[in-house]
Amino acid sequence: MSLYLEIPKLNSLFPFRTFLNDGWEVVYPHWHKEVEFIYCLKGTVNLGAYEKIVRLEEGEIYFFPSGEPHFFLASPDSERIVYQFDLKLFRENANLQGTDRSLTQLYNAVVNHSSDWPVPLQNQLRELLLSIFAESQSQQEGMQYGITGMLFQITQLFYQLPTKTSESQGNPNKILRNKETLNLLNQTFTYVEDHYLDTITLQDVAEQIGFSPNYFSRFFKKNFGVPFMQYLTEFRINQAKYLLSTEDLSMTEVAIQSGFASVKTFHHVFKAQVGCSPLQYQKKVVHNEVP
Repeated sequence: MSLYLEIPKLNSLFPFRTFLNDGWEVVYPHWHKEVEFIYCLKGTVNLGAYEKIVRLEEGEIYFFPSGEPHFFLASPDSERIVYQFDLKLFRENANLQGTDRSLTQLYNAVVNHSSDWPVPLQNQLRELLLSIFAESQSQQEGMQYGITGMLFQITQLFYQLPTKTSESQGNPNKILRNKETLNLLNQTFTYVEDHYLDTITLQDVAEQIGFSPNYFSRFFKKNFGVPFMQYLTEFRINQAKYLLSTEDLSMTEVAIQSGFASVKTFHHVFKAQVGCSPLQYQKKVVHNEVP
């Protein structure tokens, strides 16, 4: 099975999401820059990590740090909560006071499976994850602050969890290659996040990571699955969706703040991608009928 890069559809202003998933669907090997937690609500979840199969029992937790390949086998009669978030949520505290380990290093170092954690910490982390899911489902004003606060608490507890031995970390060459690819793609994503309001060409972004346009085009499509310009368009569409659902702006303002050159182009691309006009989408969002 081939390995592909997944880009969870997270809002750039609050890069977090959580959702329920049943065990009927097979999820093929993939990886992403976001940290992912899996909480088994019911039954047994069969997942793959570090080239081995892990059985996650009811009430157990498993997490994947940034860039770690993983997959899910069919697990009938099971139910899991998935949590995904970008560590840039902690941008102001990328290196926590009192330690020289970055958050990325911290999440990479900790043992992944809750069955190997001290029971008191298992219980605390279980309660925090369930509270985060409940907070997310409430959709109450200010929920982002509550969720962010609990993610900080989880990170604090991670400093108390056991760390991996070298034998448990899988094939170092494969992990290194994935990290190198992720680093290059992260540079691309950061460039898009910083410049999507401007005109971006294939040559612009290729120069940022030291590739020729042709090589970058092949590299990006191989690892992401779609051409770079398609990714850029989808990024801008997601920004527009966020503005349409949260801000009282004219269509001209939404188009400009999403990086589109004109309202006409914005309307055409949005309808082709989403299946309805920006105004229709906004009306459906107001009535909680998002397509």
